[in-house]
This record gives sequence, C-alpha cells and structure tokens, in this order.
Amino acid sequence: MVRWIFLWLSIFGIAAGPASAQKIDAWSEAVVSVRDLEDASRLFIDYGEWKIISEAAMDDSELSYWKLPEEATGRYRLICAPEAETGCIRFIALKNAGVQKPIRPAARPWDTGGIFSLMIRSDDVDALFDKALAMGWWAESEPYRFSFGASDLNNVVMRGPHGINIAVYERIKPAFTAFPIGKMSQTFNAMRMVRDQKASLKFYREKLGLGLLFDADYLDPEPTMSNFSVPINLSTSIPRRAAVVHHGPGETGRMELMQFVGFEGRDFAKRASLPSLGIISVRYPVTGLADYREQLIKRRVPIAYEADMVAVDKIGMLNLFAVRDPDGNLTEFYEKPSEM
Repeated sequence: MVRWIFLWLSIFGIAAGPASAQKIDAWSEAVVSVRDLEDASRLFIDYGEWKIISEAAMDDSELSYWKLPEEATGRYRLICAPEAETGCIRFIALKNAGVQKPIRPAARPWDTGGIFSLMIRSDDVDALFDKALAMGWWAESEPYRFSFGASDLNNVVMRGPHGINIAVYERIKPAFTAFPIGKMSQTFNAMRMVRDQKASLKFYREKLGLGLLFDADYLDPEPTMSNFSVPINLSTSIPRRAAVVHHGPGETGRMELMQFVGFEGRDFAKRASLPSLGIISVRYPVTGLADYREQLIKRRVPIAYEADMVAVDKIGMLNLFAVRDPDGNLTEFYEKPSEM
C-alpha cells in the first residue's frame, strides 16, 4: 500500500499557519490556458456537474495586463463546482497571441516549472477515472486504495487536454464534510514541482507570508506503485519532499511544493506564462492589496505583471498583480474595489 505522509496531511488538514494576518483569502480561481473552451471543460460539466458561471470575450484590459500583443483576443469560460464559490476554473482561449505550446510538453511529474496539477475530491474516483478515459483523458497510474491510520483513501492523477492535470482524492472513511464533494468537487490545492523545495518553501513563507501546513519527506517502506510514476524499484530510494502552504484555516486555498530528491528533470520555467497552454496561475483575493504589495517590494519580490482597473468578468474591476516563485510559477493577488 502506498502511504504518502504528505498526502494524508494535505487531505486531513493540520493547524493553520500565520498567513491569515496578511488578510489573504482562499484563492478564488485557477487560470488555465487552452485551445478549446468546450473540450477543456467537458469532463467537469458533463460528468462533474460543474456550472458555467459566465462565458464571453476577455476584456482588453486583461489582455493588456498579460502583456499580450495588441492584436490578441480571447474568450473565457468560468466554471464552478456545485455549491462552490472558490476553487473555480477560468479557462481562457487566445487568438493572435503568438505561438502557443504547452507549458509542460510530454513532461514527467519530476520535471519542474509550471503548475503540475489542480486537486479536487470525488465521492467515486473509480467512476470518474472510467469516465475520464472514455473522454480521452489519461493518468499517471490507475486509481489505488491505501490506508493511513483509521482513514481509507482512493487516489488518481489524471492527465487531460491542453496540459491539464487533475489530482483526485476520495476519502472513503471517515467522511469528509468540510465542503460538498459530489462527482467532482471544487479545486482546493495546486501542486508545483520544484528544483529545491527548501528554497521554494522559504519564498512562500518569508516572501509571500503564507502559512505552513506541513513539511515532510517520504520514502515508501517497501517497493510499490506510485501515483507519480516513480518506478517501483526506486520507490524506496527516491524521497518525495513536499510542503503545503496556505492562506489560513480551512480545507481550500492551498499550494503544494514537491521535489523528487535524486531525479534530474527538465525545467519549463520559461514557458510558465501566457500564451502558453496549461495551468497559468491561481488568484488570491487580498484585503489591503496596496499594503501587501509594498511588503513584497520591501522583501525584494519582483512583480511580474500588474495593472489597475482590470476588468475580470464575475469578479470585478481589479487592482491585480502577479509574482513568480523560484521555479517561474505565477501566483496572482487582487483586491476588488467595485462590482462590474
């Protein structure tokens, strides 16, 4: 049985960190760049019963914020899980924006740069896996059951179109009650594969001021299959070094940092921005954005993108900025001054 200590901790939650003092809320949405809005969102909508909240042309102010060519246009489709207001996905499809290639083309999990996956929960991982395969998705492994203490879990990492990876967790017992689950729940975590987990963790804690949920290495006690495609004969000798950071208490708004110690993968950091295809960023709402930005500048955190009064439909007219972590991954922060 695979018994990922870090997976158990991220699923069940440990004491909150100090990041709530920064007045950062759970990230409201992930931004995912795709070629076709319908194709990318089909599994979520047709099977997972996610709702289309809005679909329209992207505003010129947002295209400009992303430093795209003047001739670039785009459409978005914002979808949310049933009963969810956070952990939504904003799919965007661009035209005339330059060459579009995946951030992580033909990548293995231990390749760094670019957000590896978004994490959701399901009340039936096996049924979701079968449906995903029928719709053209693939996976790092088949779903597998494992136990940790009194908990019984089922897990799979699915690979979809346009560089989308979705990690799915089913907690068979005890019951999970923090938010609605259903066939496909809201997203609650985003995993980033990193070259140096300790340096990356230092950035998120000391520079961005996020709290630490856990930080742990793990080696399998005996050779076994892995949801990250680590060969069975190496599962006992390649440590998986992982940490989860978060904005504060709760089961949402998390980011996970993972390093496969001993594996040398490719680095896709230079591709981790638009117009590339894949998971671009997650967006955190902040109370007192200007003060928070000033803190980051004092901590020598470069601002990768920023603009005021960016029209992001169904959120508002935003003062918005983005920063990059040591592996080139983007995280956005915004304050909503007015409703659109």
